[in-house]
Amino acid sequence: MNKTKSVYFASLGCSKNLVDSEVMLGHLRDEGYQITQKLDEARLIVVNTCGFILDAKEESVDTILEMVDHRKSNDSNCEMLVVTGCLSQRHPDELAAEIPEVDLWIGTGEYQHLVELIKESDQKIVVDVPTFIHTENDPRVNTSPFYSAWLKIAEGCNRRCSFCIIPYLRGNLRSRSVKSLVIEAKAFVETGVRELNLISQDTSLYGFDLDGENSLYNLLCALEEIDGLDWIRLFYIYPDDLTDDVIEKMASSKKICSYLDIPIQHFSTDILKKMNRTITGEKIIERVEKLRASIPGITLRTSIMVGFPGETEEDFEKLVEGVERLKFDHLGVFKYSPEEGTPSYNMEQTVSDELKEDRYREIYQLQEQIAEEKNESYIGKTIEVLVEGEHPDTELLVIGRHHGQAPDIDGSVIINDLNGVDVKIGDLIKVEVSEVLGFDLVGKVATLHGKV
Repeated sequence: MNKTKSVYFASLGCSKNLVDSEVMLGHLRDEGYQITQKLDEARLIVVNTCGFILDAKEESVDTILEMVDHRKSNDSNCEMLVVTGCLSQRHPDELAAEIPEVDLWIGTGEYQHLVELIKESDQKIVVDVPTFIHTENDPRVNTSPFYSAWLKIAEGCNRRCSFCIIPYLRGNLRSRSVKSLVIEAKAFVETGVRELNLISQDTSLYGFDLDGENSLYNLLCALEEIDGLDWIRLFYIYPDDLTDDVIEKMASSKKICSYLDIPIQHFSTDILKKMNRTITGEKIIERVEKLRASIPGITLRTSIMVGFPGETEEDFEKLVEGVERLKFDHLGVFKYSPEEGTPSYNMEQTVSDELKEDRYREIYQLQEQIAEEKNESYIGKTIEVLVEGEHPDTELLVIGRHHGQAPDIDGSVIINDLNGVDVKIGDLIKVEVSEVLGFDLVGKVATLHGKV
């Protein structure tokens, strides 16, 4: 490894932040930097931070301090330490004062200037109102496995949920054009990508800031036409704005996965109102049940929050009832965290930390039971699986994912019998499910569907 221009990159937080990291890596690669996974080889260290909630902020600060300590060690070759992302956007002045060892702090709307800033800028803090979103013309290094990629279709958010800091960190909605996204998607497919995961802060409002041709429906139609692309998966579609034409397109498509991530947060209309959500608990249930009726077998992921200010026992009971009734395949539960700068920060904090923990555990245990029941329904069925490689614990097993399992978050399919088939990473194969192991499915190869 040539250490004269080598970079170590730590990307924290969500997949949307990861795409930003990949764009920065693309710019660095084009400037001649070599990417290294060994800290002691790096001349440049970049930490792309998350600043969404307390746990994420603590992880980001801990990572920055770890890099500072490394830089001071005898093994370090680091000449410059740069911190980017949401935490830089949120607390640039305070962080710069508290951690002076960092050479450069860059906000969420300035990361495209990383190369020129590390070369020429004498500024220590470069943070402004975010207005940038990358296009197909920006270089990018896909850090996901070669068969999969994240496609960021928009940036920012026009919603103002009272608990959420994201619009203040990422700016207002700005969508990429369908043409731009199709060009990038085709470029991915040419490198072997067969699974695209569509992400943004609010996918349901994609294109609202552009003309009528740039709609989510039209984007799905265009992506569906790309030869070699097998799976298209949708994330972060709010039930408020899930349109019938998108539901119909999902129902009729052979490429769009029967999978949807729909942020719910709660089922109590009173709490939803305090959250500044414009939907009722009843309407959420109605939309989800329509989805299930229109797309039988659809996999649904959601996220909910316990302990929001003013959440009563009655409100929590409605949340439990909603989770029991709708039986989401995948559910993330979060304890409310008062975030400075959000409207809810000034609300009376009526739910103790102990009660938040109790409610969190009740929902978590309920969802464990639901997930197990959902997985058991696969036993005896033959499903299509994207092969990801050897099991991390043993070379005797192979792992993959079916269409209802998103990368990194939803569990896996463990293949314990290849049935004499020569299976390669990136293959789409048929697997007969025989048992459930926690959040994972177990089965044997049935028939080979196709190869990369």
